Amino acid sequence: AMLTKKYLETSQKNLFSSPFTERAAKYPRSTRTLSAASVAPSADQNSCEFGSMKYYALCGFGGILSCGITHTAVVPLDLVKCRMQVDPAKYQNITKGFKVSMAEGGLRGLAKGWAPTFIGYSMQGLFKFGFYEVFKELYSQILGEEKSYLYRTSLYLAASASAEFFADIALSPMEAVKVRIQTQPGWAGTLREGLPRIMQEEGLRGLYKGLPPLWMRQIPYTMMKFAAFERTVEFLYKYVVPKPRNQCTKPEQLVITFAAGYIAGVFCALVSHPADSVVSKLNNDKGSTAVQVARALGWKGLWKGLVARIIMIGTLTGLQWFIYDTVKVVFRLPRPPPPEMPESLKRKLEAEQSS
Repeated sequence: AMLTKKYLETSQKNLFSSPFTERAAKYPRSTRTLSAASVAPSADQNSCEFGSMKYYALCGFGGILSCGITHTAVVPLDLVKCRMQVDPAKYQNITKGFKVSMAEGGLRGLAKGWAPTFIGYSMQGLFKFGFYEVFKELYSQILGEEKSYLYRTSLYLAASASAEFFADIALSPMEAVKVRIQTQPGWAGTLREGLPRIMQEEGLRGLYKGLPPLWMRQIPYTMMKFAAFERTVEFLYKYVVPKPRNQCTKPEQLVITFAAGYIAGVFCALVSHPADSVVSKLNNDKGSTAVQVARALGWKGLWKGLVARIIMIGTLTGLQWFIYDTVKVVFRLPRPPPPEMPESLKRKLEAEQSS
């Protein structure tokens, strides 16, 4: 009983733990396994069953829109960030980076790399969000209801890491083209020019040589993105929002979704930025390896462009979750509430406390 009490006290203070919260007892038990944090409409309003092929397909479509649109929208900031990482002497900060880029290529030049960005990150979004839902449900079934609740943060981390592994394979070719277009003046102006050139000069290796550091960047990023978002949503409704989630309107829910996504994005930028610097430099240097690039950049160089990336990723992540949740609303997908303590665990807790 004393061990359980201590566990409860600790978990309630830790945002990324698996707490037995007081809030869980206020709501009836959900019949669903863990799913993305949102409010569930009644079953007769849903357009499909939770866990059906249609459900996963539409989740993937939501991922295409959320990642493709948002990453394309911030191409100018991404371009300056990449140039700061590759040539810090010339592009010393965000302001100077924009001034130099505008002077060299004009307003149109800031949109360099938009096509591979849109295609690459749309494909990444398909696998990232679609497979996250698949793996989360799969791992929930393997763990069972009680363990899925107790270790839900670990479940979020495992499901998102599994999804991102495949998402980066889809992203890597377009990422290689994008970085070269943005950081090598005169190399190529468009995707139609850049992709054949890489294939001619380096073959498939040129498209995938950045995959290992891409995994190093994106997997920690995505793990933080999903786990931090899920737990931040719980935190906001518990401690910040003045009324229960089921009393909030859909616009209010989407605002909270954006806020939680932005907060998660800040953490994402921090954990993934060093690897992002390596990816940018590696795709710009022929024949280099990730280790060689990291040594050449040094500790300070690995963090160059962090402020720009925090702004970009915070905004990106907030908008991505906003768009993704909006797609679920528009297509009337099942949107179960946050996970709640199973009745069996409640009974076990009550028995331990009374003993």
